Amino acid sequence: MINALLVSNLLLWLLVLGLALTVLALTRQIGLLHERISPVGALSAKSNVEVGDPAPELALLDLHDRPVQIGGSSNDESRTLLFFLSPSCPVCETLLPTVERVARTEVPRVQVILASDGAREDHRAFVTKKRISHLPYVLSAPLGMSYGVAKLPYAVLIDEDGIVAAQGLVNTREHLESLFEAQRHGVASIQEYLEEKAK
Repeated sequence: MINALLVSNLLLWLLVLGLALTVLALTRQIGLLHERISPVGALSAKSNVEVGDPAPELALLDLHDRPVQIGGSSNDESRTLLFFLSPSCPVCETLLPTVERVARTEVPRVQVILASDGAREDHRAFVTKKRISHLPYVLSAPLGMSYGVAKLPYAVLIDEDGIVAAQGLVNTREHLESLFEAQRHGVASIQEYLEEKAK
């Protein structure tokens, strides 16, 4: 009886050690996969305005009736980040703190403009709830159509000369940051940069 108990305990310990070694091997493989997999940037679908094109110039009023100029050369050498969102989009809500951080920390300066369309009252309630009245928030269906925005959240980075520097669907912080990285590297997207680097 005691021999059977000792044998079963020994087998269990060998099994536990085998499982521990398997977990270590899998952990190592996951680390190798992370090194091999390149970062995924913002998904840039076919758009009405391509990267490198002048941004459509629009003079609009935001929700607080403040004038907002989109496109054209910047007077203060700042870039513009157009962030298309909707109050009913949970991913858009999740990204708002990141968008605000970008507005505060990016160098050179970035002016963030939130853009959407729909009922004005819904958007006013959203702005109040999220405490984002300090950011320009425009309601303009023609603005979204001019960039070919089909899905949200979508972002367009316009450089200080009024040229579209990067754009795409931004579902995560990394996607949003990839727009700025693409501009820094002088490419349309991070994928294009990685393809050029691989050559």
